[in-house]
Amino acid sequence: MARRTFEQLIAEGEAAPVEGWDFAWLDGRATEQRPSWGYQRLIAQRLAAVGAALDIQTGGGEVLAGVERLPATMAATESWPPNVAKATALLHPRGVVVVADPDEPPLPFADAAFDLVVSRHPATIWWAEIARVLRPGGTYLAQHVGPASGFELIEHFLGPQPEARRRRDPRDERRAAEAAGLTVVDQRVERLRIEILDVGAAVYLLRKLVWWVPGFSVERYRDRLRALHERIEADGAFVAHSSRVLIEARKA
Repeated sequence: MARRTFEQLIAEGEAAPVEGWDFAWLDGRATEQRPSWGYQRLIAQRLAAVGAALDIQTGGGEVLAGVERLPATMAATESWPPNVAKATALLHPRGVVVVADPDEPPLPFADAAFDLVVSRHPATIWWAEIARVLRPGGTYLAQHVGPASGFELIEHFLGPQPEARRRRDPRDERRAAEAAGLTVVDQRVERLRIEILDVGAAVYLLRKLVWWVPGFSVERYRDRLRALHERIEADGAFVAHSSRVLIEARKA
C-alpha cells in the first residue's frame, strides 16, 4: 500500500466521526497503554452487587454497555447531545435511563438515591453532589484523568503550559473528596505511553478531545500539523503520555 500524503492523512482525520467515546477509529494509527487495574472489570464487580447505581458523564455509554450484569436501578448522565443520543440507543435496551444533564450542580436525583456512583474520565467532578446522591455507606469508584495528560501533544500546538500541568493533582482530589464528607479508601496513579503513528490520528484526537487544544482546526494549525507529520515520518511515532487516577471514596 502506497504511503499516504500529509494532505490525505489530514483529510481522513477531518472526515472521521467523533461522537461517542469509542476510539476504534484509531486502531493501527495510535496506541495507548491501559491502566493495570482494569476499570471496566472493577465496576462490573461492584455493579453486580448493588441495587441502584449512577454512571456520571457516560459519554456514548460504551463502558457501561460492556458490563454484563447491571443493577435493577441504573441511571447515567451525559451533557453532549450526540453522546446522549448514542448512549440512549446503546443503554436503553439494557434498562438504563440516560439523563441529559449539563454537568453542573445539582445532579437531577434525590438525596441518598444510589448505592454506587461510577465515572470514567469526568470532565468536572462535583464532590458535594456525588456525596449527596450516595446513600450512607455508598461508594464512588472512578477513573479520572490525572495531571499533564497528553501534554506532549497539547504543548506541541500551544507551547509550554506550566499552570495547566499542575491541574488535576490527585492530592487536591483527595482533599476535595474529604471536604465533601467522603473517605478515600483507595487512590492509585499511573502514567501510560501513547504513540501517535500518523498525523490524521492527531487531527482525530484534537477534534474529539476539544479541551486539549481549544479552538483547534486544521486551517488554524496547519503549520504545526505539518511539523508533527514530519516528526512522525522521521521517528516512526510521536510519543506522549496519559495520566490516570483510580479513586474509591465512601460515604460514612
